[in-house]
Amino acid sequence: MPSAESIQNASLPAAAAGTITFGHFTVNRMGYGAMRITGPGIWGPPADRENAKRVLRRALDLGVDFIDTADSYGPNVSEELIAEALYPYPEGLVIATKGGLLRDGPDSWPGDGRPEHLKRACEGSLERLRVERIDLYQFHWPDERVPVEDSVGALVELQQEGKIRDIGVSNFGVERLARARRIATVVSVQNRYNLAERDSDDVLAVCERDGLAFIPWYPLAASKLSGSRGGSGRRKRATDAIARVAERLGATPSQVALAWLLARSPAMLPIPGTSSVQHLEENVSAAALRLSDSDLAELQGR
Repeated sequence: MPSAESIQNASLPAAAAGTITFGHFTVNRMGYGAMRITGPGIWGPPADRENAKRVLRRALDLGVDFIDTADSYGPNVSEELIAEALYPYPEGLVIATKGGLLRDGPDSWPGDGRPEHLKRACEGSLERLRVERIDLYQFHWPDERVPVEDSVGALVELQQEGKIRDIGVSNFGVERLARARRIATVVSVQNRYNLAERDSDDVLAVCERDGLAFIPWYPLAASKLSGSRGGSGRRKRATDAIARVAERLGATPSQVALAWLLARSPAMLPIPGTSSVQHLEENVSAAALRLSDSDLAELQGR
């Protein structure tokens, strides 16, 4: 496992993306999302548990110092694997987790934003991650049955109890984010965002203005932006543009898609996920890929 010193080493690949400071943390802007180290449908354990742990350890070797997970990944499996692979955690590693979604089967994600559920979920995450305080705890998905003030208020109480350090939200629009920020110091927003899906541009603008981190989930659209040129409309145009730029630069489409995110905003903290060491290394190396103005214009259809 990397030492406390090496994970902060500016010569490691993830550091090429530069850093972002939000809440109490400064981390490299190339993180890792630990959803896909679970079984199919993000359900149950992976087929090869040791390989999943190798991926996590390799992420740290590469200078990744921000890992994102959730109690719903597995459920519980992702958090358990992180602790098995990385505990005791090196200094400088930030582990973010989330609560607010339930699981009743593969690819099924019913929500539960009740304060009592979020408090139980946090306690479970503390136990599985083997920590006394969670670095960044995020409300995973708004529950239309529960006022956002009640859900986020539960996180404020957990913060006051010393069980979480910073509060984040996920899948929030501008109006709901403003409501959450009236009762809590929110330091990050995690929304679906990639070159073809930019509905959260207005949320990103708030993050840029106010110093919040914007954590894009589905940054590669599950390889749809980095694979075949199929599709229609905006997705097809984005996929075709990524393929052209990748060919010109001698990079992979995935690397170009991630490099575009990094160039899009200094508030951006990508967390590409994979269960493959090879793909992890490919993704992290995108931290060093620089896109020219003409590359960016082509990718954005200008």
